Amino acid sequence: MASRGGPMVAGSDGADYEYRQRVAAPHHISLLNKSRLRCCIFFHALLSFVMMAKLTSDILDRLDIFVLEIEELEVPTPLWWEYIWLSSLLTSFIGLTAARGNKVREMQKYMIAIVVFGVLPLIYCMAYYFSDVLDYIRLDEKTDIDETDIFLWRGLPYGLLWYAFCLVASQVHGFTLFFAYNCIQAWRARSAARKYQ
Repeated sequence: MASRGGPMVAGSDGADYEYRQRVAAPHHISLLNKSRLRCCIFFHALLSFVMMAKLTSDILDRLDIFVLEIEELEVPTPLWWEYIWLSSLLTSFIGLTAARGNKVREMQKYMIAIVVFGVLPLIYCMAYYFSDVLDYIRLDEKTDIDETDIFLWRGLPYGLLWYAFCLVASQVHGFTLFFAYNCIQAWRARSAARKYQ
């Protein structure tokens, strides 16, 4: 048992234990990227709440429920890509399960699901509203926006609002894919090291 300030072994400065305190690089990389992946999934959930708030009006209409406060907002009817993107939140459970168990195949499935249900709908959204955003950018200062064909919601260009959403969501998905890929690489390196020993 070690004692503070007690006698020390001759020829040792007390730092000879440090080699046992280091965490192997693949373990460290895995832990770091798992933590960052969980943060990305959290931000994905926050964005999903924003999307759910946007879709609430349509969902209530489909259920034949009338809420005056929501109807007064005059939220535009959603497109199919909005529901597909919202379903990408369900894929987060695959990612969290894969991260918990260091499962390479599950993490690969999660990455594919994020691309299909998260990234592709965002690309479609950007292509769909491209002409509105381009018209808004090219708009002269003297031109009244109400006289143009640009779709407005609450006085704001609707396409530009979706572009802002897509910008944030694409960053979240990009970082999610990056951290998931880093986890896979760390897990493969660790399993290769085990096989080599």
